[in-house]
Amino acid sequence: MSTPAKTRAFLGMPVILLGGYLAIVFCMTGDGIEQAFLSKYLVTIGFSGRDASLVFTVYGGMAALASWVSGVLADVISPKKVMLFGIAWWLIFHALFLHYGLAQHSLSRTLIFYGLRGLAYPLFFYAFFVWVVEATPGNRLASAIGWVWAMFTIGYGIVGSYLPSFTIGRIGFMGTLWMSMIWIFIGGLIVLFATREPAQAVVSRGAAEKLREMSKGLTLIFQNRNIALALIIRIICNLSLFGFPVIMPLYYTSREIGFTTTQWLQIWGTFFLIQPFTNVMWGVIGDRIGWMRQMRWVGFVGCGAASLGFYFFPAWFPHNFFIAFLAAIFFALTITSFVPMGAIFPMIEPNHKGAAISVQNLGGGLSNFFGPAIATLLLPAYGFKGIVIVYGALYFIAAVMTLWIKVDQPRHTSLPEYVAMSKGGSAAH
Repeated sequence: MSTPAKTRAFLGMPVILLGGYLAIVFCMTGDGIEQAFLSKYLVTIGFSGRDASLVFTVYGGMAALASWVSGVLADVISPKKVMLFGIAWWLIFHALFLHYGLAQHSLSRTLIFYGLRGLAYPLFFYAFFVWVVEATPGNRLASAIGWVWAMFTIGYGIVGSYLPSFTIGRIGFMGTLWMSMIWIFIGGLIVLFATREPAQAVVSRGAAEKLREMSKGLTLIFQNRNIALALIIRIICNLSLFGFPVIMPLYYTSREIGFTTTQWLQIWGTFFLIQPFTNVMWGVIGDRIGWMRQMRWVGFVGCGAASLGFYFFPAWFPHNFFIAFLAAIFFALTITSFVPMGAIFPMIEPNHKGAAISVQNLGGGLSNFFGPAIATLLLPAYGFKGIVIVYGALYFIAAVMTLWIKVDQPRHTSLPEYVAMSKGGSAAH
């Protein structure tokens, strides 16, 4: 994988990938429409709270598998082809999940088809992640990745949360879930017709070399201590992000807290509302003050406190919108400071960037698995409170672990130089 010596950028976003960034908004909107209400709906149609957690856990396990292979697949096949395959896979198995799983209230078929659908989103999202790394110089990498997460947030978080709060009352839960296919389809059209891979993104390799590169995505974990530690903190950094959609719809709409499903969706949407700005902001700041320093204090320490606050603030002030919104904003400000996480892996292992990104993606997928898994294991015995305390404790442990991770971050860029590069230049790195 090669990095262009010169890439036009707008505040760190590679302009050549503008169509891909837009496609991520549509694809992640379709993928995220159900994330804030599906657990509540599963309980409504007769599943238990633990059943609902199990559905998300199986989904996360499949997403973890796809996340691991997506980076290397994009590296050896091409990001665009992997994205298009993931979009087609999503459409097929989402339809099967709705028709044979939810519509027939079948837990077994819901687990099978929703789980298989979980293979899809890492293919189109993390393949694009590789594309961004290919097109971005190292000294702007966190900024470019910040834009990736900003687009993710606009789709998965903002539109994906607020849209159902309006459509559920008009077309119902199932109608809203079927509607999500339209967004994915449009995203696929954008990828197909509005993106173009640079020549260096398509690598011609023999079968043996492809297999070696794919296996490298696993062996790096055992060969490079910094990669192994970075994988652990990568798993921890999004535990709340993936665990809260399982438990918080049930908690916030409980009799003790007193919000309706629509109100909960608006609170969860507020959590995402400021993230497009903070994702870009933390990307730029991280490039200048240091990636690990930012993630240690604002990320792990801050997000540990914010995760606890997201549970305890509404417990102390039930049915208080203002307090709930403050908790959501605090959570958003801290969790978005993990933007540089995607930049540290290729910097730790610059000679095997595709494999290193696959490890990073594996961490994201395992976070998607362990967030709901922790909820599934702890909910019967310890309830919502116990789950959130475990999340918070793991964040604080990860903050300490960052002290042992060594990353050679490219030199920080001064503001005048950064603005000049954003207008079309690129400093040597």
